[in-house]
Amino acid sequence: MQIREIFKCNVCGNVVELLQAGAPALVCCGQDMEKLEAQTEDAANEKHVPIVKEVNSGIEVTVGSTLHPMEEDHLIRFIEVLTEDKVLRTELEAGQKPIAKFNIDKSEVVEVREFCNVHGLWKV
Repeated sequence: MQIREIFKCNVCGNVVELLQAGAPALVCCGQDMEKLEAQTEDAANEKHVPIVKEVNSGIEVTVGSTLHPMEEDHLIRFIEVLTEDKVLRTELEAGQKPIAKFNIDKSEVVEVREFCNVHGLWKV
């Protein structure tokens, strides 16, 4: 396991990001948690792949070329920007737009990812 990997419990739905590697497995509800692999292509309606745009104060990340739904039972929980030494995250709730701004130069960005509570982890 490596830091920044994201895991999900398939029993209760807990989602965790690894901050320090240690044990060979993460366990929740008596079962090993599933390591999430970020998807990069959305064949259905382009609603999951993050889109990164440079703005005056840094970057803006929008989830999907058609905005992703933000309903109680189907929404983007967070948008993250990863650099070599930082994780910048915006946590979202139902009713908000799946858009986040980060005060960082685009050249520092290693990866941008988001988590949909129904369809999992996505990156660009």
